[in-house]
Amino acid sequence: MTSPNPAVKRSFAQRISGERIVLALAAPVLAVVLSVAICSVLLATSGKNPFDAWNVMITYATKSDGQVLILNRATTYYLAAAAAAFGFRMNLFNIGVEGQYKVAALFAAFVGAQVDLPAFIQIPLLLVTAMLIGGLYASIAGLLKVYRGVSEVISTIMLNAISVSIVGLLLVPGVFAPKASSTSNSIQTDPVSDSSHFFSIPTAGGDLWGFLFIAVLVGVLFQFTLTRTRFGFDLRATGRSESAATASGVNVKKMVVISMVVSGAIAGLIGLPELLQNSYSYGQSFQPGLGFLGISIALLGRNSPIGMAFAALLFAFLDSTGSQLPLKGGFPFEIVAVMQGTIVICVVVAYELVRRYGLKRQQQKVGAQLAAQAAATEKKEVSA
Repeated sequence: MTSPNPAVKRSFAQRISGERIVLALAAPVLAVVLSVAICSVLLATSGKNPFDAWNVMITYATKSDGQVLILNRATTYYLAAAAAAFGFRMNLFNIGVEGQYKVAALFAAFVGAQVDLPAFIQIPLLLVTAMLIGGLYASIAGLLKVYRGVSEVISTIMLNAISVSIVGLLLVPGVFAPKASSTSNSIQTDPVSDSSHFFSIPTAGGDLWGFLFIAVLVGVLFQFTLTRTRFGFDLRATGRSESAATASGVNVKKMVVISMVVSGAIAGLIGLPELLQNSYSYGQSFQPGLGFLGISIALLGRNSPIGMAFAALLFAFLDSTGSQLPLKGGFPFEIVAVMQGTIVICVVVAYELVRRYGLKRQQQKVGAQLAAQAAATEKKEVSA
């Protein structure tokens, strides 16, 4: 059988590549559309006009203060998603991001309150402290998996519960918190020093957190590591097939531990935007739920740095604009949580539907090309 025309091969490859891009975009778009439809039905059932609710949210998002709030929240959400996604790319389910960032933020707040160095030394010190604590705490799950065969899902869930006790044990008057005051019942660390404050960009809508650039840097390093380094190749290979990676000389146990440590180190950064740019201290109600939210955003963004950026902006949009619903029109704020949950559920269904459709289309195209080649060969043989 004669080889196909190079021009035909290029055209076929371009069509396949174009369809892959369309299919990759179709799944999250379909998930969001389904979620909007479901939430609209729920609002209508409760006696509310869904179009008024969407109008309130979109109107707030077009204002400068709403845009700044969305970007600030997206910064934190993106870091949470990156921490979860790094483990996912290794086929490790780091459910412990929630506990890792809480413990890391607590230690960073304590160090920031006790040490007052010049800003160019102080801020890197806090970044390294948070990443070190987050990585060390995550390494427990990696070591348990490698040396005792404990599922990282189980161990990280247990470590989440333990982190709550660690925070409760350390965040007490006279330890990480100052001695009790007669004028306040709140328990929190001392405020971090002024040199610990991260820079922000003044805008018409408020201060845009400078930690946005740290999030961008994390995304760039995430993509570079996975696609342009030997470590990234080994990581992706191990995630797809441990046996194949072992056969090619990859130390799978080492990769598991390193991946968990890196995932935890990224998780350590999650609480720093809030700590160094807003609250300046760590309290009992310090930003809960970011770890689990990051898993949802990583899932929606397909563990891709660019995809997670759009997913983080979407979730930040829902949270920021959703706060306006009870204030303008008496809409229930819970509709935001419903929408986020339905997006996660719908994205799983949408990805599976799109995957099956894409596989079917690819099989049809390959079959059509092979049939065309066979027909051309047969015609040539007949004419000869």
